[in-house]
Amino acid sequence: MLNTSGMSAGSGKEKPVMGPGNHLVKINSISFDQTPYDSEAFNIMLHVEGEPMEGEFQGFLLDPNNPSGPRYTGQVGRVRFSPYPFKDAVLPNGNEISRDNEVLKAMISLSQQLNKRSELDGIQANTIEEYMVKCNELLSNSEFINVCLGTREWENKEGYINNDLFLPKRSRDGIPIEAVSTANSKLLTYDSSNKNHYRGVTKKEAVTTNQFEPARSVGDDFDL
Repeated sequence: MLNTSGMSAGSGKEKPVMGPGNHLVKINSISFDQTPYDSEAFNIMLHVEGEPMEGEFQGFLLDPNNPSGPRYTGQVGRVRFSPYPFKDAVLPNGNEISRDNEVLKAMISLSQQLNKRSELDGIQANTIEEYMVKCNELLSNSEFINVCLGTREWENKEGYINNDLFLPKRSRDGIPIEAVSTANSKLLTYDSSNKNHYRGVTKKEAVTTNQFEPARSVGDDFDL
């Protein structure tokens, strides 16, 4: 069956980096990354890989320093668990938001979809950083799972447009991550007209890129 997903007009090859949309992925690792502009704000980053690709597809090297080494067999991406970083805050209505509690809730949500809630409940740690290290050990190298990936486009210094991928917030419309075997699916369907899924950047002459490790920009949530 012919399909244009992942292609550009200039090439018939699939891109090695994942874009926004609905995907089937596995979680290779999870990191808890401090933002470059706020030492109290952190992003939960899911380092994901899609299904193995066929044909002329060439994935990124597992080890960039070993050009003759093995490559990823599927598209890869780094996905923020939330559109916004996790941080202690007080809302305009006076309600207090606890960074650590919100991180725990995020891991509960993920563990339930990976059928590992009981194992998650067995984790104990003195700090949220230690807790996330243990979550990485438990929830990484996962089975394949369905996701809806949103994006905030951003322009790097060279003028290329990159995707800052994230899981859209769960709402009455559905959830952004779901086990493959789920009956009566509530998975969100990616919609580029939905501002909660797609946030474009205005550029006169946009240039797309397959760059997997874009240059870090000051004040950007996409902390590499």
